[in-house]
Amino acid sequence: MTRNTIDAAPVGPCMDTRTLGTTAPLTVSALGLGCMGMSEFYGTADEQEATATIHRALDLGVTFLDTADMYGPFTNERLVGAAIAERRGEVQLATKFGNERREDGSWVGINGRPEYVRSAADASLQRLGVDVIDLYYQHRVDPDVPIEETVGAMAELVQAGKVRFLGLSEAGPQTIRRAHATHPITALQTEYSLFTRDLEDDIAPVLRELGIGLVPYSPLGRGLLTGAIASPSDLDESDSRTGRFPRFQGEALDANLALVAKVKELAEAKGATPGQLALAWVLAQQTDDLGVAPIPGTKRTRYLEENVGALDVTLTGDDLGALEQAVPRHAVAGERYSDMSTIDR
Repeated sequence: MTRNTIDAAPVGPCMDTRTLGTTAPLTVSALGLGCMGMSEFYGTADEQEATATIHRALDLGVTFLDTADMYGPFTNERLVGAAIAERRGEVQLATKFGNERREDGSWVGINGRPEYVRSAADASLQRLGVDVIDLYYQHRVDPDVPIEETVGAMAELVQAGKVRFLGLSEAGPQTIRRAHATHPITALQTEYSLFTRDLEDDIAPVLRELGIGLVPYSPLGRGLLTGAIASPSDLDESDSRTGRFPRFQGEALDANLALVAKVKELAEAKGATPGQLALAWVLAQQTDDLGVAPIPGTKRTRYLEENVGALDVTLTGDDLGALEQAVPRHAVAGERYSDMSTIDR
């Protein structure tokens, strides 16, 4: 396998940039691409269309790509690696470890042990076909391993030149502090959208204080905020949203769709789609002391292009106020996951 070495990953010419972190800053495209659904969880996979979507993303300057070893499992890293093989120098490549799975797809559990960190990174580098990972996240915090031990092993990867920057995913405030004291953390990846704003209370202030960037995943509420989902029947029977996410079920879905209808009205007034408006709201949460680079996921070029259109939607203070009035922080029905035990540890 031919590997591509990279000293720094420049951002494509067609996209604004965001800087994640201040102590260990990484410049990425303002909008990223979540690649998970290309391989698993959101219905049938189409590798040819997924590859075309990644290539189109790079053409548009969406160069901040996000994957994880568990997606597939393992197949998503291979897909992304193959898709960027000839264009590695354009990409800010992020992947994750910690949700351990077997080749048959069965789950082992959350693993933050130092020896696993090292072996997982080597396996990801092999699947991706690269010599260095730009941003390496702990996918979920292992409650049985001190965060200092896990991040210490991640820091060794930086020292070895296998990883450039470190991140955490779905970590709580005290864990973030302890991790950052062990080695500078560049970014926290967590769910954030008009439908999920919990981090604003306790986590965002810590990120600002420590100089850590924010990478929101599911910035479109797992697709609800696009207005494309009216009932569970709109989802493939293999789509995990039909069973794993309470917001897509029963009365909760009805209540949430009523909120989406309000977003649709505001979007029409702005000449945008509801998804573009919702994504523009997330992009607008960047401040001087908090870099924000959302990674909406899609496996289709047409939705990618729609998402990129959000960068052209300018929101005034009145627009932001209207959106937050249409979707009050605590109006969304249902938990983010049916099992919240691994969140914000």
